[in-house]
Amino acid sequence: MRKLISKKKPAYEISEALFNYLTKHGRNSKITIYYDDLLRFQGSVAIYDKHGNDTLWISVYYSEFEREEINASLKRMYSILHSDGSDTLLPYISIDSIDFCTFGNSKPFRVKVRNILNDNYLFLYIKKADASRIYGLELEHLLSPNHINFLVHGNTLIEEHISGIPGDDFIENELDKCSNQQKKEIAKEFVKFNERCFVRLLGDMRSYNYVMVLTHDFDRIQYRIRAIDFDQQSYEGNAKVYKPQFLKENNKLVTMTMKLLQEESIEQYKREERSLLAKRAVSEQSRLKEILECMKNDTISPPEKTNQLKKDLLDLTGDVNFKKSENMGQILQSALDFVIRNYQNENPYFIS
Repeated sequence: MRKLISKKKPAYEISEALFNYLTKHGRNSKITIYYDDLLRFQGSVAIYDKHGNDTLWISVYYSEFEREEINASLKRMYSILHSDGSDTLLPYISIDSIDFCTFGNSKPFRVKVRNILNDNYLFLYIKKADASRIYGLELEHLLSPNHINFLVHGNTLIEEHISGIPGDDFIENELDKCSNQQKKEIAKEFVKFNERCFVRLLGDMRSYNYVMVLTHDFDRIQYRIRAIDFDQQSYEGNAKVYKPQFLKENNKLVTMTMKLLQEESIEQYKREERSLLAKRAVSEQSRLKEILECMKNDTISPPEKTNQLKKDLLDLTGDVNFKKSENMGQILQSALDFVIRNYQNENPYFIS
């Protein structure tokens, strides 16, 4: 069977139009450290999980002189991302650790920032800036139920940590412990997540690229799936890549969903998610138009993948706008227009 996902996706540079968009909407910042600065570590120690398995993360350390400079810059980065960028909170935070991931395309650094007054801590991720990933983050912010906090400067991307149980960990260690009703809730969320990724063309949602977020309601636990990796935004040509149900790492969730939910329920949840996405697209119409204009004048995928995807979507929907699309930005515009148009046509209470 042919693999759905390319082995290696190239990084795409940030265009001038995208740079201007990021500046306009407060995503650009004069940070004081770059991704390449963190690569100058002197040594490392492997990090293992509680079961003794290699996590593919290493804890890195620097020379005394560089560590002092790097720590000061990272604390200021935290202040820029989470506060007003002033020096006021710098004396009250410390950099506890800097880890480096040896797996995946983005090769991120994970920085643990701790408040020394109360021992609360959080993580930041520092990666090489890639236009695909930035488009993915921004579209997640505009079209999903989740807000995304990130900054860009030059070739460096700083992302806020997204909390939750890693999907692969949840499926392996927690899913079987859930009650039948909880599994139905998870199945519902998986259907909605699957539809959301497909409509907005976010690919490669294998189980380790999303987290399960648990919220305790007054009489139950609510489950929500959140993407944490946006590297494959509008890149692959095979339409199945944009549906988590076709990725083998999610087979257990797919089997459970088909067992617990009737086909009518699945269609209902897909319709609900498309309607919610259409509402968000309409409410964020101005900013969404700006980011799509950047995408339509940018190159974030090779022509052969673009041609394959527009053919797949044309076959699926019959919408001639996909056939007319010349790049990934235009394909995404056609997909969103298709969903919005159907929502407005089918909703008898919609006032245009």
